Amino acid sequence: MLKVGITGGIGTGKTVVARIFETLGVPVYYADTAAKTIINTNPEVKQHIIAQFGPESYIQGKLNTPYISGIVFKDSDKLQALNSITHPVVIQHARDWLLRQESSYALKEAALLFESGSYKELDIIIGVASPFETRVERVMERDNISREAVLQKMGKQMDEEEKIAKCDYVIYNDEKQMVIPQVLALNKILQQKAANPPT
Repeated sequence: MLKVGITGGIGTGKTVVARIFETLGVPVYYADTAAKTIINTNPEVKQHIIAQFGPESYIQGKLNTPYISGIVFKDSDKLQALNSITHPVVIQHARDWLLRQESSYALKEAALLFESGSYKELDIIIGVASPFETRVERVMERDNISREAVLQKMGKQMDEEEKIAKCDYVIYNDEKQMVIPQVLALNKILQQKAANPPT
Protein backbone atom coordinates (compact mmCIF):
# COMPACT_ATOMS: atom_id res chain seq x y z
CA MET A 1 0.00 0.00 0.00
CA LEU A 2 1.17 3.49 -0.88
CA LYS A 3 1.56 5.77 2.16
CA VAL A 4 0.78 9.37 1.26
CA GLY A 5 1.16 12.46 3.44
CA ILE A 6 -0.81 15.67 3.02
CA THR A 7 0.46 18.84 4.65
CA GLY A 8 0.41 22.62 4.53
CA GLY A 9 0.62 25.56 6.87
CA ILE A 10 -2.21 26.78 9.07
CA GLY A 11 -5.14 28.09 7.03
CA THR A 12 -4.22 26.40 3.74
CA GLY A 13 -7.25 24.12 3.89
CA LYS A 14 -5.42 20.78 3.99
CA THR A 15 -8.22 19.19 6.04
CA VAL A 16 -10.79 20.26 3.42
CA VAL A 17 -8.63 18.70 0.71
CA ALA A 18 -8.19 15.52 2.78
CA ARG A 19 -11.97 15.24 3.18
CA ILE A 20 -12.39 15.34 -0.62
CA PHE A 21 -10.00 12.39 -0.89
CA GLU A 22 -12.06 10.68 1.81
CA THR A 23 -15.25 11.04 -0.26
CA LEU A 24 -13.41 9.12 -3.00
CA GLY A 25 -13.00 6.20 -0.59
CA VAL A 26 -9.41 6.96 0.45
CA PRO A 27 -8.76 6.27 4.16
CA VAL A 28 -7.46 9.40 5.92
CA TYR A 29 -5.63 9.67 9.24
CA TYR A 30 -6.11 13.12 10.77
CA ALA A 31 -3.06 13.67 12.98
CA ASP A 32 -4.40 16.77 14.73
CA THR A 33 -7.66 15.04 15.72
CA ALA A 34 -5.76 11.95 16.86
CA ALA A 35 -3.34 14.10 18.88
CA LYS A 36 -6.22 15.80 20.72
CA THR A 37 -7.72 12.43 21.62
CA ILE A 38 -4.36 11.03 22.76
CA ILE A 39 -3.59 14.13 24.86
CA ASN A 40 -6.94 13.73 26.65
CA THR A 41 -6.94 9.94 27.09
CA ASN A 42 -3.37 8.60 27.25
CA PRO A 43 -2.36 8.49 30.96
CA GLU A 44 1.38 8.60 30.23
CA VAL A 45 1.06 11.62 27.92
CA LYS A 46 -1.12 13.43 30.47
CA GLN A 47 1.40 12.71 33.20
CA HIS A 48 4.28 14.12 31.13
CA ILE A 49 2.30 17.27 30.20
CA ILE A 50 1.35 17.93 33.84
CA ALA A 51 4.99 17.41 34.90
CA GLN A 52 6.12 19.92 32.26
CA PHE A 53 3.36 22.54 32.49
CA GLY A 54 1.78 22.07 35.92
CA PRO A 55 -1.58 20.81 37.24
CA GLU A 56 -3.39 23.69 35.47
CA SER A 57 -2.72 21.83 32.20
CA TYR A 58 -5.95 19.86 32.59
CA ILE A 59 -9.46 20.85 33.68
CA GLN A 60 -11.80 17.96 34.52
CA GLY A 61 -9.52 15.57 32.64
CA LYS A 62 -9.41 17.63 29.44
CA LEU A 63 -6.44 19.65 28.20
CA ASN A 64 -6.66 23.32 29.20
CA THR A 65 -5.99 24.50 25.64
CA PRO A 66 -6.04 28.28 26.28
CA TYR A 67 -3.55 27.83 29.13
CA ILE A 68 -1.18 25.60 27.11
CA SER A 69 -1.47 27.74 23.96
CA GLY A 70 -0.69 30.84 25.98
CA ILE A 71 2.59 29.24 27.02
CA VAL A 72 3.83 27.41 23.93
CA PHE A 73 3.11 30.10 21.35
CA LYS A 74 5.24 32.55 23.33
CA ASP A 75 8.09 30.17 24.16
CA SER A 76 9.78 28.02 21.50
CA ASP A 77 11.44 25.79 24.09
CA LYS A 78 8.08 25.03 25.70
CA LEU A 79 6.56 24.28 22.28
CA GLN A 80 9.43 21.91 21.57
CA ALA A 81 8.89 20.27 24.96
CA LEU A 82 5.19 19.72 24.21
CA ASN A 83 5.98 18.34 20.75
CA SER A 84 8.58 15.97 22.21
CA ILE A 85 5.85 14.51 24.44
CA THR A 86 3.10 14.22 21.83
CA HIS A 87 4.81 13.64 18.46
CA PRO A 88 6.34 10.18 19.12
CA VAL A 89 3.01 8.84 20.44
CA VAL A 90 0.98 10.25 17.55
CA ILE A 91 3.54 9.02 14.98
CA GLN A 92 3.32 5.49 16.41
CA HIS A 93 -0.49 5.70 16.47
CA ALA A 94 -0.49 6.71 12.78
CA ARG A 95 2.00 3.95 11.96
CA ASP A 96 -0.30 1.34 13.54
CA TRP A 97 -3.32 2.82 11.73
CA LEU A 98 -1.58 2.68 8.33
CA LEU A 99 -0.70 -0.99 8.86
CA ARG A 100 -4.41 -1.79 9.25
CA GLN A 101 -5.47 -0.17 5.96
CA GLU A 102 -6.22 -2.39 2.97
CA SER A 103 -6.78 0.22 0.23
CA SER A 104 -4.41 0.89 -2.66
CA TYR A 105 -3.22 4.01 -0.84
CA ALA A 106 -3.97 5.88 2.38
CA LEU A 107 -3.45 9.48 3.49
CA LYS A 108 -1.95 10.91 6.63
CA GLU A 109 -3.01 14.54 7.08
CA ALA A 110 -0.70 16.53 9.36
CA ALA A 111 0.56 20.10 9.61
CA LEU A 112 3.97 19.05 10.92
CA LEU A 113 4.98 16.15 8.66
CA PHE A 114 8.40 17.65 7.98
CA GLU A 115 8.94 19.22 11.40
CA SER A 116 8.16 15.95 13.22
CA GLY A 117 10.26 13.83 10.85
CA SER A 118 7.29 11.54 10.12
CA TYR A 119 7.52 12.33 6.38
CA LYS A 120 10.42 9.83 6.25
CA GLU A 121 7.95 6.95 6.70
CA LEU A 122 5.75 8.08 3.80
CA ASP A 123 6.14 7.39 0.08
CA ILE A 124 4.68 10.62 -1.34
CA ILE A 125 3.91 14.04 0.14
CA ILE A 126 1.15 16.35 -1.10
CA GLY A 127 1.31 20.01 -0.17
CA VAL A 128 -1.72 22.29 0.02
CA ALA A 129 -0.85 25.91 -0.81
CA SER A 130 -2.80 29.14 -0.32
CA PRO A 131 -1.89 32.84 -0.49
CA PHE A 132 -0.63 34.33 2.77
CA GLU A 133 -3.46 36.84 3.27
CA THR A 134 -6.10 34.22 2.44
CA ARG A 135 -4.65 31.97 5.14
CA VAL A 136 -4.62 34.77 7.70
CA GLU A 137 -8.25 35.66 7.01
CA ARG A 138 -9.37 32.02 7.14
CA VAL A 139 -7.77 31.40 10.54
CA MET A 140 -9.03 34.70 12.00
CA GLU A 141 -12.56 33.73 10.99
CA ARG A 142 -12.28 30.04 11.91
CA ASP A 143 -10.71 30.51 15.35
CA ASN A 144 -12.20 33.95 16.09
CA ILE A 145 -8.75 35.35 16.93
CA SER A 146 -6.81 38.48 16.08
CA ARG A 147 -4.46 38.90 13.12
CA GLU A 148 -1.58 39.17 15.61
CA ALA A 149 -2.50 35.80 17.14
CA VAL A 150 -2.63 34.18 13.69
CA LEU A 151 0.78 35.60 12.75
CA GLN A 152 2.18 34.32 16.05
CA LYS A 153 0.97 30.80 15.20
CA MET A 154 2.33 31.04 11.66
CA GLY A 155 5.68 32.14 13.01
CA LYS A 156 6.04 28.83 14.83
CA GLN A 157 5.63 26.78 11.65
CA MET A 158 8.09 26.01 8.86
CA ASP A 159 8.25 28.66 6.14
CA GLU A 160 5.44 27.89 3.68
CA GLU A 161 7.58 28.16 0.52
CA GLU A 162 10.18 25.84 2.04
CA LYS A 163 7.47 23.33 3.01
CA ILE A 164 5.81 23.33 -0.42
CA ALA A 165 9.20 22.95 -2.15
CA LYS A 166 9.70 19.68 -0.26
CA CYS A 167 6.40 18.19 -1.51
CA ASP A 168 6.02 15.84 -4.46
CA TYR A 169 2.67 17.29 -5.56
CA VAL A 170 0.89 20.56 -4.79
CA ILE A 171 -2.83 21.33 -4.65
CA TYR A 172 -3.62 25.04 -4.88
CA ASN A 173 -6.46 26.14 -2.61
CA ASP A 174 -6.29 29.80 -3.62
CA GLU A 175 -10.00 30.45 -4.32
CA LYS A 176 -9.11 30.84 -8.01
CA GLN A 177 -8.38 27.28 -9.11
CA MET A 178 -11.02 24.63 -8.41
CA VAL A 179 -9.81 22.15 -5.81
CA ILE A 180 -11.95 19.12 -6.68
CA PRO A 181 -10.55 18.65 -10.24
CA GLN A 182 -7.03 18.85 -8.80
CA VAL A 183 -7.87 16.13 -6.24
CA LEU A 184 -9.51 13.92 -8.89
CA ALA A 185 -6.46 14.18 -11.15
CA LEU A 186 -4.07 13.42 -8.30
CA ASN A 187 -6.20 10.51 -7.13
CA LYS A 188 -5.75 8.90 -10.56
CA ILE A 189 -1.99 9.40 -10.41
CA LEU A 190 -1.78 7.89 -6.91
CA GLN A 191 -3.91 4.90 -7.88
CA GLN A 192 -1.62 4.26 -10.85
CA LYS A 193 1.49 4.55 -8.66
CA ALA A 194 -0.03 2.18 -6.11
CA ALA A 195 -0.87 -0.33 -8.86
CA ASN A 196 2.63 -0.09 -10.37
CA PRO A 197 5.10 0.28 -7.49
CA PRO A 198 8.77 0.77 -8.43
CA THR A 199 10.68 -2.50 -8.53
